[in-house]
Amino acid sequence: MTVHFIGAGPGAADLITLRGRDLLAASPVCLYAGSLVPQALLAHCPPGARIVNTAPLSLDDIVAEMVAAHARGDDVARLHSGDLSIWSAMGEQLRALRAQGVPYTVTPGVPAFSAAAAALGAELTLPGSSQSVVLTRTSGRASSMPAGEDLANFAATGAVLAIHLSVHVAQQVQDTLLPHYGPDCPAAIVWRASWDDEQVVRTRVADLAATAQTNTLQRSALILVGPTLAQEGFGFSRLYADDYDRRYRPRGDEPRFPHSVPSGEPSDA
Repeated sequence: MTVHFIGAGPGAADLITLRGRDLLAASPVCLYAGSLVPQALLAHCPPGARIVNTAPLSLDDIVAEMVAAHARGDDVARLHSGDLSIWSAMGEQLRALRAQGVPYTVTPGVPAFSAAAAALGAELTLPGSSQSVVLTRTSGRASSMPAGEDLANFAATGAVLAIHLSVHVAQQVQDTLLPHYGPDCPAAIVWRASWDDEQVVRTRVADLAATAQTNTLQRSALILVGPTLAQEGFGFSRLYADDYDRRYRPRGDEPRFPHSVPSGEPSDA
């Protein structure tokens, strides 16, 4: 018996991984975060599966369900929204399972910031513009921010920021970002990326607060800020430059990689 933690993706039912879908279909118990995971994903559960919405449950209640399934010899599919590596509350569940001797696996999912970037049609890291993306949030009742991880410190880097769970303090976010990015830096607010009722609002740093106030965007909306959101004014990657000497496309009289394609591997030339 194993508890399979599965990243359900950002919302659209077809953005779960094949592995996640197959584990879900093979598990007689499914625990899912009902406030964030779409009902359509539950269609992958096998007939007669025990399906439990964990939204009203405490950590102890959730772990008790897993331990009971372990005692019966039933695999459990534990569905969390997005990807499990960030803000999933998976860590505390894994700690409890280790203490109980219950085995588990972890299957990643598509994170919300990635789905938001797709909705914007944006590559977040562009040559000569930005090569870093910072995933962060502001302090909340459930989790405070550790010392040094304040928004101003991250903004000082000039990296693209994906600011989660902070649209309700958009004025505070705007005031913090303005000195670092300037008023005209592109920004966007994306709510329920990939869902049928997805909302995407493009704006600029100086208008973040006003944008949040004039749109029906809820607390789970994601704020993206950075020059690459404009998708212009950036350079070319050297990766595909015709004169760039690379292993699969050697160039020059004395290429750095004279044997361009290892045996049995296709070439991209």
